[in-house]
Amino acid sequence: MNYGLTDILTLIGSLGLFLYGMKLMSEALQQVAGDKMRTILAAMTSNRFKGVMTGVLITALIQSSSATTVMVVSFVNAGLLSLVESIGVIMGANIGTTVTAWLISLLGFKVSMSAISLPLIGLGLPFLFSKNRTKKNWGELIMGFALLFIGLQFLKTSMPDIKNNPEILNFLTSYTDMGFASSLLFLTIGTLLTILIQSSSATMALTLVMCNSGWISFEMAAAMVLGENIGTTITANLAAMIANTSAKRAARAHLIFNTFGVMWMLIALPFFLKTVAWVNMTILGGGNPFTNTAAVPISLSLFHTGFNILNVVILIWFANFIVKVVTKLVPVREDVEEEFKLQHIKTGTLSTPEASLFLAKKEISAYVKSTKKMFSYTKQAFNETNDKTFNKLFEKIDKREDESDDMEVEIANFLAKVSETRLSSENSERVRAYFKMVSDIESVGDSTLNLAKAMKRKREQKAWFPQELRDNINNMFALVDEALDVMHENTKKEFAEVKIKKAWEIEREINDYRTLLKTEHLNNVEEHKYKYQAGIIYNDLFSECEKIGDYCINVSEALNEIKE
Repeated sequence: MNYGLTDILTLIGSLGLFLYGMKLMSEALQQVAGDKMRTILAAMTSNRFKGVMTGVLITALIQSSSATTVMVVSFVNAGLLSLVESIGVIMGANIGTTVTAWLISLLGFKVSMSAISLPLIGLGLPFLFSKNRTKKNWGELIMGFALLFIGLQFLKTSMPDIKNNPEILNFLTSYTDMGFASSLLFLTIGTLLTILIQSSSATMALTLVMCNSGWISFEMAAAMVLGENIGTTITANLAAMIANTSAKRAARAHLIFNTFGVMWMLIALPFFLKTVAWVNMTILGGGNPFTNTAAVPISLSLFHTGFNILNVVILIWFANFIVKVVTKLVPVREDVEEEFKLQHIKTGTLSTPEASLFLAKKEISAYVKSTKKMFSYTKQAFNETNDKTFNKLFEKIDKREDESDDMEVEIANFLAKVSETRLSSENSERVRAYFKMVSDIESVGDSTLNLAKAMKRKREQKAWFPQELRDNINNMFALVDEALDVMHENTKKEFAEVKIKKAWEIEREINDYRTLLKTEHLNNVEEHKYKYQAGIIYNDLFSECEKIGDYCINVSEALNEIKE
């Protein structure tokens, strides 16, 4: 067989160029789209039909159903989308991913795109050197589009020539005449190829080229396309492995939806393929894909789109049933105690900085909520009379402070990864603000532990507080509680809605109250109203509370300075 190592590497290299072109085009499209994708997903309602259209639009835009489903899993993880809403978007993503096949079929095989690819690169080149980020993104988009079709041209030319290598065709033929078993075999090949390449669009391109070169028949190519529909669900399921329960359910819903669709289509495959062939011959004016190789690309694209639309039309009415199934498959683990841990950014950085920063903001809000819980233990500890209960509360606070340190590091590492991507000036500003906020929130945890340590010293030294001092500290705690509440609310809001005035008012109240307590304390020490040791601990408590107030206002101010 006259097909050596160089030819195999050329084939792999052609696929690599195609994939790189798709990646470049996809990422540039996402950069050009910017916040629009997040806005579209964020504006989702419970209307599942709107969800389907959103999935179609997003996937057609970024040319990757895997990227869309990973994004959807992350948004479910963040609580932005409900499970029912996510199913609609995932269904739409399956239709949106068929756009790539049509691009290749209509342009890649009908028009000599490689002839205009180099002029396109020439057109995009000046934009690459532009200092304007938007122009640069457009340049990369054009370059990616051109490289995609150059890669496709190389794929077509690097496929073995059947006339000179008849043994390849004979090898494949021996597996294409086994009826239903052949369909299952090529379905498995399609699934494995998609898992390996991590792109159903790239596998689809490979399938189209194999058909166009006469490697496989129309029937076997259709079976491979069905396999690609299963293979593409693997990426989202891998992403959901370390996500929360809702995200796992969204990924399982994608797997169930695609697998069930493939199962019923396998039964109806012979009839459906004849229908597709009839549509291509009589309505589109193409040839018969069963006998004419040139008619296969359009027919296969028609099959791909028709199958996915039909599957959505059938299963969209069963969205609530799918939710019930995945809820049974992925139950909530009630035995797991609530932990101070990451909730939203476990799936790693997303394909766009905007989506990653959105999740970072959600994570920071969750971080504040956990820190508030830690402070509530401190309030309980101050008023606790039982030593055993106090020690348990102190251990909780101490443990949570360690976890708070870990969270700061993990969120900061995530932000560092995001900062390594190409960021607009607005997103760079957000990253800087988030770094500052995370540091201040961690400082709240430090101060909360310092309060608990001061209380422990008070017990060990048997330092007695008159009722007036106890009331003063409880009043200060109430003010700090309010400051933490406002900080938490601000982290949940859009930047333009941050209540900075309210945050400043509480900060002033805390400062004024600290000043009042300090003045009273100095007078009380001179009048010997309580022991000096008790006075030191009392001073430490209200001073530490004032520090927490400072950290809270820092977070709200950082949010207020971020431009929408």
